[in-house]
Amino acid sequence: MNDVCNNAITGATGQLGRLVIEALLKTIPADRIVAAVRNPAKASDLAELGVIVREADYDRPDTLAPAFAGVQKLLLISSTEVSGRLPQHRAVIEATQRAGVSLIAYTSMLHADTSSATLAIEHRQTEEVIADLGVPAVILRNGWYTENHLLALPAALEHGAFVGAAKDGRFSSAARRDYAEAAAVVLTTDDHAGKTYELAADQAFTLAELAAEVSRQSGKAIAYNDFSQAAYQDVLAGAGLPADLAALPADTDAAASRGALFDDGGALGRLIGRPTTSMQSLVAAALRG
Repeated sequence: MNDVCNNAITGATGQLGRLVIEALLKTIPADRIVAAVRNPAKASDLAELGVIVREADYDRPDTLAPAFAGVQKLLLISSTEVSGRLPQHRAVIEATQRAGVSLIAYTSMLHADTSSATLAIEHRQTEEVIADLGVPAVILRNGWYTENHLLALPAALEHGAFVGAAKDGRFSSAARRDYAEAAAVVLTTDDHAGKTYELAADQAFTLAELAAEVSRQSGKAIAYNDFSQAAYQDVLAGAGLPADLAALPADTDAAASRGALFDDGGALGRLIGRPTTSMQSLVAAALRG
């Protein structure tokens, strides 16, 4: 094993983590990348590529510092344990200090410092932990993923409508791959420490515009049915989501109606050096299956 590994990615077997590693492999050797994962068995394909796989369980802090040994830059991909991830993030951040990591990049949420979305709270708190501990860091405030919207595509095609509570709120949603490439750029280039990037697509859209694009490409009449936050939460609960999980998309849509998921600063496109992936092209890919 190499004594020095340029980059480590936490949550490396997740959808974003795998894409970050894919992007890193275009510019640096596999044996300079650490996939820090809860279950190394799920990263066997990464190991076959030559990526160093190490156990790093957010809930077992004793695994973290050894996983980060020799790492220069670390990407902390936010945990999926909503309402429980702040202690997990703190454990990772403290472990980077013990391991001597020189830079931590954290995947936060668009406008986390001012957002009214419930999902922004733990991101804002994590940013505060990073600042309080004095860790050299770059904050990647990711906007919504267009893929999140398209999770509802099969139901929309079946029932003829997308549903939500975003009113005319505009989403500057981008492709997961765009955010992954931005993270890879930050890890492999200099002069990012101390910066916060609001990362969002070049072009924003409303959910009504998304429905219209699906209609155009599919040849089926797809509407957008807007509900109140409470009514949308009820719709999601009626579809089988537990009440606490149903509350989050409804709250996020309501925040989007107030502009929480819109940004036109263009930082994402500048970081990746190309236009962001359009909603139209992602709709086409999703319809192809």
